[in-house]
Amino acid sequence: MRTTLTIDDDVAVLLDRLRQRRKTSMKDAVNTALREGLKQLSRPAAKSARTRTRPVSLGRCYLNNLDNIAEALALAEGEQFK
Repeated sequence: MRTTLTIDDDVAVLLDRLRQRRKTSMKDAVNTALREGLKQLSRPAAKSARTRTRPVSLGRCYLNNLDNIAEALALAEGEQFK
């Protein structure tokens, strides 16, 4: 199959390095890169390792209700917070 591709400059540099290292044609370098990339993209995503977050006591809350932001700021920064 013949087609025209517009390749970004950074990708073209990588393809050219691959072509020179393997002493092959640009056509072969592009086909090899596409095959390997498509194989990798077709694989199911690897499951990430399970992580646990340990709870830490932060002490008691100094405010009864955190709905009043002005009160929380006044306590944290003093009455001059405005």
